[in-house]
Amino acid sequence: MEKPMLYLLTALGCLLGLTLVAMLLGRRRPTTGRSPGPRVDPRRIEVGDIVEIGDLTYPVRGSIRLVEGEWTWAEHLLDDPDGRCRLSVAESPEFELVLWWSESGDAGTAGAPVIGFAGRRFSWRESGEARYTATGDTGLAPSGIMRYHDYRAPGGARLTFEAYGESGWQVARGERLDRAEVIVHPQSR
Repeated sequence: MEKPMLYLLTALGCLLGLTLVAMLLGRRRPTTGRSPGPRVDPRRIEVGDIVEIGDLTYPVRGSIRLVEGEWTWAEHLLDDPDGRCRLSVAESPEFELVLWWSESGDAGTAGAPVIGFAGRRFSWRESGEARYTATGDTGLAPSGIMRYHDYRAPGGARLTFEAYGESGWQVARGERLDRAEVIVHPQSR
């Protein structure tokens, strides 16, 4: 075989090999140093599961399941350093995930038509009373009644006042999450 033909075949072989390697690398997903493992629907979160939101991971330390008439939703207390974070999972009427942070200080009067808080203007959305059951580390009785007043600001920001049993109002602000932002890694299944 002549040298030019040998060089041409070698060059074509190298090009084909590089193309194949590039295609395989392009299909690989970036890794975060841990195995993705099984994942579950956020509607099936249990105490002990790991919830990944963006670059942060949180163990679920407690869950509160709520029922009001035909509506059901859950509040999952996430074990963050400040102990102030929770994830609500609801279908009322559409599937919705909201990340909440407990707030201290005066946020206004529960039930007011409009509340100015954290530089935003929140308008009353709904109020009600739901029965709850609690599991894990929630600081609540195993079951009881929860009262609430919910507010929304332009852009979808949330504000809620909640009172469990005979306790006073607790305030939390929230931001709606896209389904793709929340990954649940089951730990006990």
